[in-house]
Amino acid sequence: METVFDGQPPLTRTASSVAMELIREAIVDGRLAPGQRLKEVQLANELGISRTPIREALLLLQAEGLVDAAPNRGSTVRAYDARELQDMYELRAVLEGHAARRAAKRVTEVALDELRASCTRFADHVGDLEGDGRVTELVKENGLFHEMVLDAAASERLAGMVRQVVVAPLVYRSYIWYSAEQARLSYQAHVQLVNALERRDGDRADAIMREHVFHGRDVLVSRLEADAGR
Repeated sequence: METVFDGQPPLTRTASSVAMELIREAIVDGRLAPGQRLKEVQLANELGISRTPIREALLLLQAEGLVDAAPNRGSTVRAYDARELQDMYELRAVLEGHAARRAAKRVTEVALDELRASCTRFADHVGDLEGDGRVTELVKENGLFHEMVLDAAASERLAGMVRQVVVAPLVYRSYIWYSAEQARLSYQAHVQLVNALERRDGDRADAIMREHVFHGRDVLVSRLEADAGR
């Protein structure tokens, strides 16, 4: 086959891709809040780069649904209302439920061991939700658990679709509002899901995952509606 990119130097990560990852991380972990303005000059100064890669990064994040842009107003962290988030959670429940069903047919013993280990770590973080560090570790473990289920489902297309509807709810850091009891319910759902996967029970795995996702939806939406009513 004739060389298409003859003489092309090795590709490296561009400033815009690095900036995009850093800004995305700041949005997801709450340092940049929903509705907050994203000033190109300030971001460029903080990251030590020019405005051009910042502008490119914001355009990419806009395509992901994390950033809004309007004429004469610039860019802001996108804010979602309760109805939009409900729609996303309903779609997420269908997709992740299907992923759990697929995983029940495909999960390996190695993957089951990793999921059980995740449950153990999750339980270690449930006891005390007062410190922000502990909460951060809990949500990281939750994300890792869901990623492992997606990996076990063995469908890159499905995984990509799930990730598109997971990032927006993370913008609101709903886990901050979890009580210890709500966190324990999440832990129990993880354990029950691993048990269903071990039994290769796709119907049960699907049902548990959907209920688990809807639990997260209820916590977030109820909080947003309460804040709106103040």
